[in-house]
Amino acid sequence: MIKTRAGLVLEIEAETAALLAEELDAAVAVARARAMEESRHGILVTRHSPTLFTVAVSAEVPYGLTLERG
Repeated sequence: MIKTRAGLVLEIEAETAALLAEELDAAVAVARARAMEESRHGILVTRHSPTLFTVAVSAEVPYGLTLERG
């Protein structure tokens, strides 16, 4: 399941690896589209647990990059 939190932070939670990969890909695509509109920030993917991730357009990441933190 993908939930949108404040700003452009997408929360992804899934019980299976296949569903998690699919939802992460979808969330990164949404974040990438937003980042390209603004052309200022990159994408930060954060692992909070084995089944919970967030994907965000982040000023911490240079434009054009996607970084993972976990």
